[in-house]
Amino acid sequence: MVKAVFLGFVIGVLCTPLTICAQETPELDIEQSSEVFLEEYSDTFQENFFEGLKQKGIRNYDRAITYFLECKRLQPQNTVVSFELAKFHLYEKQYINAQEYAVEALTGEPENYWYAETLVDVINAKKSVIDDVREELPWNNVQMRVNLAEIYYLNEDYVTAQTLLKGVNISKKQEYLAKKITDSIANQKRTFVHSVRAVNTAPNKDLNSIEGFKSRIEAMLKTDTGNDMLLKTTEEAMESFPSQPYFYYANGAALNSIQKHKDAIEILEGALDYLIDDIPLENAIYKELVKAYTATNNTSKANMYLSKIKS
Repeated sequence: MVKAVFLGFVIGVLCTPLTICAQETPELDIEQSSEVFLEEYSDTFQENFFEGLKQKGIRNYDRAITYFLECKRLQPQNTVVSFELAKFHLYEKQYINAQEYAVEALTGEPENYWYAETLVDVINAKKSVIDDVREELPWNNVQMRVNLAEIYYLNEDYVTAQTLLKGVNISKKQEYLAKKITDSIANQKRTFVHSVRAVNTAPNKDLNSIEGFKSRIEAMLKTDTGNDMLLKTTEEAMESFPSQPYFYYANGAALNSIQKHKDAIEILEGALDYLIDDIPLENAIYKELVKAYTATNNTSKANMYLSKIKS
């Protein structure tokens, strides 16, 4: 039974889809390859591996890490183990260790899409950039760069995606991804220009008045201008008009969007102190608080604010 389950896991790893080049890879006898792969592991390795998976299943990540570290001791070069350790440390918000194991896994198997995705997840959680680990990765591996570019494209970080493809001799199949990235950047620029025009042409309003600030912020929220500009404008508005709850709401929404949820909670709950008879704005603040508390795993607070939303 243990062998069968382990075999199933290994088949999953060996069948990892590579989205760009899958059709170029010759078919393999996956089950036969997995059997050979399985023979390399001792009973002790398998016992620790499955106990680690068991602890993962019940979200006991500290214990899971302990078992996978033993697997690591038994098989130091095993990329599957490094991959699992990276994910466990990410769950535990131990980002330095998570990055170390994610880099190790991807370096061992540069063309593995899921290893690349986990590394990007760690980098994003750290609020870091891919360039920080560039020297540690096999940067000349084209498929790795393409995988990373696709992941950043799917995360809507088009500039990083484009940078990853610079200087890479991509295939005709991969040119489709490059075109999608270029088109997305062009569309993003058009949206930004449209937003700036909307902000700068607010009719008959002093841009630094309450209504002027509100018009600019509403235009930014509608056109998704970008968090930096929204944060800067809402901070200026709060400083100029510290008793206006709308500006606190918009600032809290911007903080939520960049995952600064604790800061968002402080700002949004402050907004409630200034709120008087404005049910739509009150509901909007509650929704952002639900988002923030859910992201910080405080379900009781999230449910409390959810129950306050008026229909």
